[in-house]
Amino acid sequence: MDTTILDFIVIASGIMGYFISISLVTTSFYKNRANKYLAFSLFLLTSLTFLGWYDIEGYVLQFLDNIMLEFLVTVTLFTYFLIQIQHSYLKKRWYKLLYVPFFCSLAIEVFITFFHAFFNLYNSDFDVIIYDIKDILGFAYNVFLIFWARRLIKKATTISEDKRRWLLRLNLFIICIIIVWLLSNIELYIYDSEYVTNFLWISLSFLFWWVLYYGIFRLQIIVQKEEIHRYLVSGKIDKTPIKKQINETTVSKIITQLYILMEEEELYKNPLLSRLDLATRLETSEGYLSQIINQEINKSIIQFVNEYRIEAAKNLLHNPIFNKYSIEAIGLEAGFKSKSVFYSTFKTNLGMSPGAFRKLQKKS
Repeated sequence: MDTTILDFIVIASGIMGYFISISLVTTSFYKNRANKYLAFSLFLLTSLTFLGWYDIEGYVLQFLDNIMLEFLVTVTLFTYFLIQIQHSYLKKRWYKLLYVPFFCSLAIEVFITFFHAFFNLYNSDFDVIIYDIKDILGFAYNVFLIFWARRLIKKATTISEDKRRWLLRLNLFIICIIIVWLLSNIELYIYDSEYVTNFLWISLSFLFWWVLYYGIFRLQIIVQKEEIHRYLVSGKIDKTPIKKQINETTVSKIITQLYILMEEEELYKNPLLSRLDLATRLETSEGYLSQIINQEINKSIIQFVNEYRIEAAKNLLHNPIFNKYSIEAIGLEAGFKSKSVFYSTFKTNLGMSPGAFRKLQKKS
């Protein structure tokens, strides 16, 4: 591939990386303590991408490359994961010692640079040896912290399964980046070529920012959904229960129990709720449940459940307390499994999108 095209791809992905970093600390939708550390991590990773791709020239860039920012980016990522799972390690005194390897690397480089400039005591071979040692230690430190974070995420009891899944995906992608780093070094030291390295960098450019951006966005939606749920169960607001008028012709005990499950246990908020789940709770068969709902309510099971979800979403969209939360987060809290399903179902039933409904409520 032409080097001009490669340069363009790396530059474009780098710009995207810096853009995401800035967005995380300046946009109200993303701004929180955890994302500050993630933003700094992305900024460092983007800088490392540029330092690794281009031939380093100039005193400042050479110095930045030699101080091994890899020691710092791993700690900030580790901190991000700890904040997300609300781990007690953040309050431990020894936690700050995780920054020691970076400051040691910085001190060594300052020491070497000082003696080079004033005494010229060391030759270039010594610099290479020191750099290689720090490179190996940096790789080992990255592996240690990332896998440690993965273990803590798996054991965390303070987060939902949705958040755990997204954190593990993000963690896995960081592990893939570390593998890329290892393979590129193996190729350079053993084969003295950069063909595979170039391919890996380009793959990283395409995948890295997209996956991180998508993961960050999805995770933020999940965080907002959890905040809405905590607010609802906290008792800080008057929660109007969703009650539907039972038709006078309804005589089936199953239908009466179904209304109770929906209104008292709010089963509709489970996005994975299935016909089998309802039939099991009502101690009947799926076929009979579908038949009796169709006969007595003249709806399908999914239509019946979605009506409750839409009512729940309408209540949240109508309440100004939840205006700061995204529409997608509200849809998830109401029980819809995705944004597209929420939008299409809402518009089919009300003739307008959730966004238009929210704007209408604000004007009224």
